[in-house]
Amino acid sequence: MKVIRILLLVSCLAGSVSAQELNCQVTINSDQLFAQQKTDFSYVNQLKGIITEFMNNRRWSNDQFSVGERINCSLNINLLKSLTQGAFEATAQIIVTRPVYGTTYETTTFSYVDRAFNFVYLPTTPVYYRENQFSDDLTSLLAFYANVILAVDYDTFSKQGGNQFIQRAYAITNLAQQGSPNGSWQTGGDRRNRYWLVENLQNQQLLPFRDGLYSYHRQGLDIFAANPVQVRKQTIALLNTIRTIGLQLPNSVLINSFFDAKSQELFNILYEGTPAERKQAFDLLSFLDPAKTENYRKLIQ
Repeated sequence: MKVIRILLLVSCLAGSVSAQELNCQVTINSDQLFAQQKTDFSYVNQLKGIITEFMNNRRWSNDQFSVGERINCSLNINLLKSLTQGAFEATAQIIVTRPVYGTTYETTTFSYVDRAFNFVYLPTTPVYYRENQFSDDLTSLLAFYANVILAVDYDTFSKQGGNQFIQRAYAITNLAQQGSPNGSWQTGGDRRNRYWLVENLQNQQLLPFRDGLYSYHRQGLDIFAANPVQVRKQTIALLNTIRTIGLQLPNSVLINSFFDAKSQELFNILYEGTPAERKQAFDLLSFLDPAKTENYRKLIQ
């Protein structure tokens, strides 16, 4: 996988400085928090730097990354309210991108919104992560998503390349289930929560989808400039795989997040196809991602 990444990331130079795996851009929006409550929350301004350092300056694997190889991603946190001092209710969007070989295009490989990114933070409390022990929700959330980011990225460079990171994310979830009051670590409730995200990632029924992601990116997007016809074939093959899985596992959070990340890209790829390909694509996309049917309808107009 590392060899493939080195070949793809043409900005990497021989002898470049070793770096950690992630290049995570962190934003924290506290407008709603400040508008609703008059408590002094000025200390939340420290959070951006703390989270950025946690994500970007920690080693998450044994692989050696150069600066140019780091995985581009973003973590956008929206603070909603604080019920008690230091306890925040929040949402977060995680987006992961990767370069496409032979182009300047970066494809979004993952887009997910965590609707219960709730945590406790006080400036007097150290942010300290213990890999085999639950310390607090904030460090568990950050470590969980760091591993998900790596899993998704590695899956696009080699078949099931993200397995080790999925297992780590699952272990973090198990520890949090025992120590955290946050229900999104649990099996009950919202089937779009982070428990179901990691469950989907390791679900055997979804392995064809993960394998399809590899084929779509490595045997599809990465050869787009040389063979767009092959890319369309890979794209339609992936959509057929998703349709088969969707009949067995409807409303999979992993598949839903795929369409959140890829809907416009899929449209752009398939719009250049033959009339028969566009019709097949519309039928598949409108079935799999019905909320965007009107946009997909342009494929057959």
